[in-house]
Amino acid sequence: MDTRQVAVSCPDMQQTETATQAAQEEALLPKRGGTSVIWLHFGFNSTDTEQKTPICKLCYKTIPAPHGNTTNLFYHLQKAHEKEYSRIQKIRAKPSCGTTGAIWEKKNYSQPKIQQSFAQGTPYEKTSQRHKQITEAISRYICKGMAPVYVVEKDSFRDLVKVLDPRYVMPGRKHFSKVELPRLYDACRAKVEKDVCSVMHYALTTDLWTSRDTQPYMSVTIHFINKDWTLCARCLQTAYFPEDHTGGMLAQGLRDTLESWGLQECHLVCVTTDNATNNISAMELNQWERLQCFGHRLQLAIENALKALTPVSTKQAVERAVGVCKKVVSAFSKSWKKKRELAKAQAVLGLPPHQLIHESPTRWGSRQMMIDRFLEQEKALSQVLLADKKPVLHLFNNEILSQKDGDTELTKAVKDGVLKYLNEKYDDHATNNLLDMATLVDPRFKTAYIKEERVEFIKMRAAAELVDMVGATAPESAQTAAASSSPPAAEDDPELPRPTKKKKSLGSYFKKAGQSTTHSHPSRASIELELSMYLQTPGPDSETDPLERWKQHETNFPLVARLARKYLCIPATSSSSERAFSASGNIITCINNERWWIGQMLADSATLASGGGQQMDEGEGRQEEERPEAGLVRVSGELN
Repeated sequence: MDTRQVAVSCPDMQQTETATQAAQEEALLPKRGGTSVIWLHFGFNSTDTEQKTPICKLCYKTIPAPHGNTTNLFYHLQKAHEKEYSRIQKIRAKPSCGTTGAIWEKKNYSQPKIQQSFAQGTPYEKTSQRHKQITEAISRYICKGMAPVYVVEKDSFRDLVKVLDPRYVMPGRKHFSKVELPRLYDACRAKVEKDVCSVMHYALTTDLWTSRDTQPYMSVTIHFINKDWTLCARCLQTAYFPEDHTGGMLAQGLRDTLESWGLQECHLVCVTTDNATNNISAMELNQWERLQCFGHRLQLAIENALKALTPVSTKQAVERAVGVCKKVVSAFSKSWKKKRELAKAQAVLGLPPHQLIHESPTRWGSRQMMIDRFLEQEKALSQVLLADKKPVLHLFNNEILSQKDGDTELTKAVKDGVLKYLNEKYDDHATNNLLDMATLVDPRFKTAYIKEERVEFIKMRAAAELVDMVGATAPESAQTAAASSSPPAAEDDPELPRPTKKKKSLGSYFKKAGQSTTHSHPSRASIELELSMYLQTPGPDSETDPLERWKQHETNFPLVARLARKYLCIPATSSSSERAFSASGNIITCINNERWWIGQMLADSATLASGGGQQMDEGEGRQEEERPEAGLVRVSGELN
């Protein structure tokens, strides 16, 4: 064979050897159950079922390894394959490594000490941090979840806590009702007191309520605007009120509430209440400004408009239609079969799966919601039955309740009745002054909804109030400094030493007039000028938040901003107290009637949830209102 033939055949021989080695390597089987890293480089023939003869995957040499001993294997790797051996040693130095057949892990097992074993079965000390944390968490669950206090005595609840932490021993019911819940109330009260202590002007809402077990309560809520121009509401109390609900007793109870919270009556702007006679009498006795709840008035206006319909036949037709709605809703709420068929009809007709709504005399707008839901589900109901056999007042006057083309005689009569009632009830001098002042400081409206003959009067009233406010809040230090720096005082009293004159420096001639160290009170003219500039400034869009607008422009009109803080905190309705009663009703039930610190609904700052809704009766389409995560329920008395 010549040289060319050898050169040509060498590559073919190398490829053949490589293929043979790869085939042999693939034919070698890994060690069954092998955990040592050495088995990365050794295997067994498929015919060696007992795996007694390991073969090196690098040189395919058979290495004797009696009884699975790996010493000879490491020795072979060290002598014949030094690089692989060094790599293996680095892998062995790591905490864990893996092989093709198994994973080798280096585990450190340590036997617990005797002290640790005993500590795992020893209950926490009552003074320990862990015991306090769990106890506080249970207390907050009772308060925020509105759970009865006796839940801590239920075996199922105790078993749950025991599984979560066996070392915790839960205190008894009296500990939570007399220690933990009062402590949470005190902490929440301190937080609320911090918020209201520096309030310059505030408004109140109050109402009375009777629980399911006929226990009377009185709620008081404060409304104010903080330094960041955020409208805040805090429920000061929902307190047990066993006295007679006369105007005198209510007046005294409200004064006691303000005194207990350190609130001054001179900073109270207005109290929003419903139209109960005792509430009106209480405000008159205390000589407090009162605003009628617009929600109550609107509800009464609608009811009176329906009662005053003429002719009698129209009134009877409306009453008959409302009566039919009530009977249909009642029939569907009492029959599970009709509910089932209604759900099927809704699915077939593509209607929303809403439940029917009951009318409740104590819930605003419930009749309108009942009729609206009835009309929405009219097709489904028919199928089942066949198968079965201020700016607000201005807006009301000019937009919402104004007569329009196409209105029926019934619609016109209802609109006229509602408008007549509202205009009569709000045609009061004190109420008009209050509403006009609030409208004036609202940057969206200003004088747009104030009668022309009253605009100048409201401007004068606003300027007079600003003069009083500026004079009352003037810093005494500025007055003292002005008096002490007055040169005539030294001339009139010869006994006083004359102050030595200081030489003026060059810089004093460049001092601007605005850099004077003494602060004089704004004059009546400057106040009227600022008020006039405010009224001439273009207002924002009607959808703009007025408080956010004042937050941005307070520096432009600092005096008018004080007036805005005073009047824009007044709530239009007493719904804050109503929402507090809705949450209280879930706490004070016939079963859970512990009249000792029953609970508190705690939140980050004890803030009442803004907005709200209607909470319908059981069996109806429940429209859950935004519950006030901030009410405080304090009830005195004895445990039943």
